[in-house]
Amino acid sequence: MKENINMDRYLPRIADKVLAFKLKTKGAILVEGPKWCGKSTTCLRQAKSVIFMQDTETREQNIALAYTSASTLLDKTPPLLIDEWQEAPVLWDAVRNEVDKRNIFGQFLLTGSVSPLNESAKKEIHHSGIGRITTMTMKPMSLYESEDSDGTVSLKALFNGESAAAVSDRTLQDYAYYLCRGGWPKAIGLEPEAALEQAFDYYDQLVRTDFANAVSGDYSQETLQRLMRSYARHLSTSATKALIRKDLGSESFSDKTFDRYYEALKKLFVIEDIPAWNPNIRSKARIQTTPTRQFCDPSIATAALGLSPQDLIDDLKTFGLFFESMCDRDLSVYASSLNGRLYHYRDSNGLETDAVLHLRSGQYGLIEVKLGRQSDIDSAAEHLIALSRNIDTSYMKEPSFMMVITAKNAAYTRPDGVHVVPLACLKP
Repeated sequence: MKENINMDRYLPRIADKVLAFKLKTKGAILVEGPKWCGKSTTCLRQAKSVIFMQDTETREQNIALAYTSASTLLDKTPPLLIDEWQEAPVLWDAVRNEVDKRNIFGQFLLTGSVSPLNESAKKEIHHSGIGRITTMTMKPMSLYESEDSDGTVSLKALFNGESAAAVSDRTLQDYAYYLCRGGWPKAIGLEPEAALEQAFDYYDQLVRTDFANAVSGDYSQETLQRLMRSYARHLSTSATKALIRKDLGSESFSDKTFDRYYEALKKLFVIEDIPAWNPNIRSKARIQTTPTRQFCDPSIATAALGLSPQDLIDDLKTFGLFFESMCDRDLSVYASSLNGRLYHYRDSNGLETDAVLHLRSGQYGLIEVKLGRQSDIDSAAEHLIALSRNIDTSYMKEPSFMMVITAKNAAYTRPDGVHVVPLACLKP
């Protein structure tokens, strides 16, 4: 497989429109997300001036100025991008104060790859920024953004009651490659061998250097690697922390150590678990609240386990769980442009759905993920219909659509109303 994308061409991000809108609604925007996901590049497209706080030539000067004369540092043409602002946490209050003084929207863009800040940095911040600074989170690229999805099926159209009809030429081998390559902008357009190496580079840098910036106290690289491998083995499941700890195979890995490492990975946006959905249902079933375990990009899991695309083809059970993770990544990206959020649902009666895309308007779609066996698709459709019938519509709306996302070639709407859609056909 050879990519044919011009490396000098900016591939539009779904975050572009989201960011442009937010600039019209608040004085400052904090753009968070994992390293390498494209935050700075996306913000630079809309900024008129920029301060790179980690630039080796100006870092010390800019930090000193932030503490002695922040208003001078911020006196640049808006929107001003302050990249990796957390290098000088005092800038948070300075930006907030400038927003109050100017009383104009769209003044500042702040980017950061660690959240929340450590305890010493928090002490330098005295105001929340509410009403002045809003937040948006970026993720690695979806298949639509990397131009690996043709976008012939729109989620917005499904919410509006339209049917699905399209054909994709993507193969199972293509999806295995996309999964291991990940959505890292630097990987898009490279030769396959070089593209696949980017996820391993991300994983190695995380273990060797980046994790140290987020974890409290000392840490062991070997222990971190063991934890991430265990997390990868439980990808797309609702494994409890106790189960993940048990999988680590060591009694020395205490609850306290697990929580410390887990919270550090969350600060770095490496882990982005999918929360449980809590609808009004007719039965007395107990809704399970454990989140679905996910990385921000499934390629982190393949890198942690040392898997190649062929390894996934040879192990379809693992492939199916990792494919679900890639679907969750893309659906989360698409949800951001629809004023929505992604959830999962499982209850004690056995009803479940891999994903629920719930919009601010109250509309929602029920989604299952299957690689493509017809029997699996039929079973998934039955589960979706059973869940939809159990929702108490006297308290909430009926689902706007039900969909099974697959790695097959055809998108269509079944006689029972359930849409079957290849992931490489989806767009917001």
